[in-house]
Amino acid sequence: MRIRDLFDLGRPVFSFEFFPPKDDSGVDALFGRIQELRRLRPDFVSVTYGAGGSTRDRTIALVSRIQREIGLTAMAHLTCVGHTKEELAAVAQTLHDAGVRNVLALRGDPPKGESAFRAVEGGFRYASELVGFLEENFDFCVGGACYPETHVECRDHALDLAHLKIKVDAGVDFLVTQLFFDNADYFRFVDSARAAGITVPIVPGLMPVTNLEQIQRFTKMCGAKLPEPLLKRLERCAGDPVEVFRVGCDHATAQARELLDRGAPGVHFYTLNRSTATREVYKRLLE
Repeated sequence: MRIRDLFDLGRPVFSFEFFPPKDDSGVDALFGRIQELRRLRPDFVSVTYGAGGSTRDRTIALVSRIQREIGLTAMAHLTCVGHTKEELAAVAQTLHDAGVRNVLALRGDPPKGESAFRAVEGGFRYASELVGFLEENFDFCVGGACYPETHVECRDHALDLAHLKIKVDAGVDFLVTQLFFDNADYFRFVDSARAAGITVPIVPGLMPVTNLEQIQRFTKMCGAKLPEPLLKRLERCAGDPVEVFRVGCDHATAQARELLDRGAPGVHFYTLNRSTATREVYKRLLE
């Protein structure tokens, strides 16, 4: 099923994101967790992408296996990092041949050890170029990323929104946000996007906090912020994993409920390959 069609069903669309492990035993363990989540009937799952090497290959294999063996709609991430146009075409064709019809098109982060993104010769510089290429040459449903607090490399809201409009116009069918913890940032962003003529669904991306140090690293890398009240609650219980888990799940549940009550088209959960917190929040939403 193409993900864009899910948004026409008149109900929230729920999804989970995973990343491919580095070895086969990790892949088998993750596959087992995804099988467990099947009972909750998410609308789709997505698998992130590492340019080059076995991580990239495992993304293709895992997405294909999820659809073939579990029967869930799966979306593969695809990035410009380290790839020529011809190489990206080959990856896209492999996904298409495996029956995958949903792709999240991304520029991608700079390779480890580098501070800035550099396109390879014969490659794409921007996600909008990859979107346009996929739109022209394949029949994928194409998703894109967006940033309620702006991209970490572009702190100008107006400029970031202008770049997003170019990407959507190139052929994006729906958007998934970077993680955020203050719903006001999401609603402000959606209002700005609509005013700019962006009409596709904008799905909020949430990550239940289970470790304070970990989430502080993530927010620093992606340019998101932890609201002061949430940060203080987490700091007070930082030495108690059970209490951190409770605080994180409570916050994510409250976030999701407000987002859905105020018209968000669904929720995309960043799982970090752990199903426990995601499953807890999702089950609460279904009650």
